[in-house]
Amino acid sequence: VQLQASGGGLVQAGGSLRLSCAASGGTFSSYVMGWFRQAPGKEREFVAAISWSGGNTDYAGSVKGRFTISRDNAKNTVALQMNSLKPEDTAVYYCAAGSQYTSRINLYDYWGQGTQVTVSS
Repeated sequence: VQLQASGGGLVQAGGSLRLSCAASGGTFSSYVMGWFRQAPGKEREFVAAISWSGGNTDYAGSVKGRFTISRDNAKNTVALQMNSLKPEDTAVYYCAAGSQYTSRINLYDYWGQGTQVTVSS
């Protein structure tokens, strides 16, 4: 499956952004979808995951209550709504697809190219 992330940009602290990830070449509903991020000089980390049908979601503690992951299996897309953004949310954000509902980065098989999110203070 091929993944294409979009929607990143520059926003002031307290603002919002909505990331989107379009999938092609596979059966989208058969994949768990996740969002991860990597800040400069840091390891890639888990942000959010959503189960196959969208009935279950999981979030990193640092974004819980501010970010919302959703999916549309009819459109083969997954989104990450990011509210109340903080400078520490600055990173390249990646969408990923896997076969297990997990936050473990090494269990995701397919990755998008990443989209830059920059939050200014």
